Amino acid sequence: MSPPLSYPPAPTSDVVDDYHGTKVADPYRPLEDTDAPETAAWIAAQNGLSEAWLGEVGARDEIRERLTELWDHPRVGVPFRRGGRWFQLRNSGLQDQDVLYVMDAPSDDGRVLVDPNSLSDDGTVALMDTSVTDDGRLLAYATSAAGSDWLTWRVREVDTGTEHDDVVEWSKFAGAAWLPDGGGFVYGAYDPPGEGEAHEAANRGHKLLLHRLGSTQADDELVLADPANPQRVFSPEMTDDGRYLVVHVAEGTDRRNRVAYADLAAPQLEIRSLLDDFDAAYHFAGNDGATFYFVTDLDATRGRVVAIDVTQPAREGWREVVAEGADTLEHARLMGDRLVVVALADASHRLRRYRLDGALDGEIALPGIGSVEGISGRAGEPDVHFGFTSFTRPVQVHHHDLGTGETRLVRAPDAGVDLDAFVTTQEFVASPDGTRVPVFLTRRREVSPSGAVPTLLWGYGGFNISVTPMFRAEWQVWIERGGLLAIPNLRGGGEYGSDWHEAGREDRKQNVFDDCLAVTEWLTRSGWTRPDRLALVGRSNGGLLAGACLTQRPEAFGAVVPEVGVLDMLRFHRFTIGWAWAADYGSADDPEAFRWLHAYSPLHRIQAGRAYPPTLVTTGDHDDRVVPGHSLKFTAALQAAQAGEAPVLIRVQTDAGHGLGKPTSVLIAERADVLAFLHRALDVDERAA
Repeated sequence: MSPPLSYPPAPTSDVVDDYHGTKVADPYRPLEDTDAPETAAWIAAQNGLSEAWLGEVGARDEIRERLTELWDHPRVGVPFRRGGRWFQLRNSGLQDQDVLYVMDAPSDDGRVLVDPNSLSDDGTVALMDTSVTDDGRLLAYATSAAGSDWLTWRVREVDTGTEHDDVVEWSKFAGAAWLPDGGGFVYGAYDPPGEGEAHEAANRGHKLLLHRLGSTQADDELVLADPANPQRVFSPEMTDDGRYLVVHVAEGTDRRNRVAYADLAAPQLEIRSLLDDFDAAYHFAGNDGATFYFVTDLDATRGRVVAIDVTQPAREGWREVVAEGADTLEHARLMGDRLVVVALADASHRLRRYRLDGALDGEIALPGIGSVEGISGRAGEPDVHFGFTSFTRPVQVHHHDLGTGETRLVRAPDAGVDLDAFVTTQEFVASPDGTRVPVFLTRRREVSPSGAVPTLLWGYGGFNISVTPMFRAEWQVWIERGGLLAIPNLRGGGEYGSDWHEAGREDRKQNVFDDCLAVTEWLTRSGWTRPDRLALVGRSNGGLLAGACLTQRPEAFGAVVPEVGVLDMLRFHRFTIGWAWAADYGSADDPEAFRWLHAYSPLHRIQAGRAYPPTLVTTGDHDDRVVPGHSLKFTAALQAAQAGEAPVLIRVQTDAGHGLGKPTSVLIAERADVLAFLHRALDVDERAA
């Protein structure tokens, strides 16, 4: 390792907060203001330092070239049909943003309908969402700029490409649902933020609005709002038969939700409450007339499907269609005249068909251990399309015919990956309290436990989100170069249902870190690697995981990369949508929650005079989900505390947000730098095996 670095001095203050009688200093508070000249100068100096350090990595250019090769192949999304037309996202390879195509058949070449690459000079405007009328005539599409969560909706004629004058701004956290006649669409939005507050303002007071085609946004009609409960977020969906508007009502990121609906055959658009007890998760799976099907974890921690007659919704009239089983029921949808169900068995997907009376109608075979990534189909139509991916296989699109039961491969991207050269296995590791934690291991077939295999450990563990096999070009480069990829399924996720989630939230969040550290110890104990050859990487909530494990057990790692992480657990709820995460974390405004948050908050666990491993923090200067202040303050504090010689670096991407919509060229450069950092920090040979 090189001599200790000289870090740019950070702007400081003497701010001390009083949390229920406990005084907590926040010396780097000025870094929360990303636009302040002092902060901008500090970021520029830090980026310069990181670039100089990374520029000395000999493998950096080679890594970037291989990443470019892995990205540079045609990719397609799962096609969907509206009317007699098919729609699909495609990317020729190195296009910064995916392009929306329209076709007469899913196998046709089709033509470009929306190309977001033409909407900006630097590729930072992304196509984030689409909604097509039932007749396939009109498209509403949403774009975002510079990685922001804010969406702007516009309308385009599908046949001619003619753009309407309609523009709907300040939409967030909800899609759009067209009225059956195509006369307008329902969408979710907030009041416009104040001048200069677009990236910082707290997102409260969500509304559901109806925009009628040809009108101005100022004339949009209020469909649903709840001023008494400003934390609620409304997500609209139209039933396939066009009869009902279904509204999912979320409260922050709480797994539980409410459901409302409107009968569009009624003279007026009237929202009625259907499920309002906030006692479980309910996800709409389709309808057969007035019978609504829902996936729920009510009285079934691993999920089941129930049928509810909305004209007689009393619970005693509910009918169980698919009972809870050993696998976790993750998703279901009425397609054709079947329920197509996506289930999880030890964090790997299964795809099954059920009749509406609940009888199992067979399993749709998948190519192996992997994930269903995207699925499309509609009630009354026999065509089901789905994507399948694994740790070494980019997304392949498959077609299943519900009538014949036949499944065929439609498109398999040629990423230049020899599938036979790699192997994925699954192990189970005991956490300190005895909980069995699954972990996927992927490697080149000839790589075996040597006690020093460079290992990339990537985790998440939160918000009921399941981590299943997925292809990432950076991981492929890592294993191609002889490294081991370890992906654990930590508590806090949804892999084993609501109980698994509950075991990793609020005052039980330490279980998540204990699970990760147990996997870390197992990787060493089992003979795969040793601490100085082991890196922990995580994004967002996974960035919290990386920061917490780093500050609790710095000696366990040879490198740590917290990316766009939630790192200040005492103030996260004060910015943008951060308040919503209190459902998983708790809030420091509550005395009891403050106690556990302060105990593990990465920013507040940093100890002066302690040796920390090489650390690379990443963020985007326009991240309006996890604001960059988390990463900036954490970096400044860690640099000041570092007693060892290892570098503490930060990479701040300009004109970038939390990650969605990031241009391909920016992604390649970013992922190359993370891998280059790991190569130098872990002292990886050019070919580690």
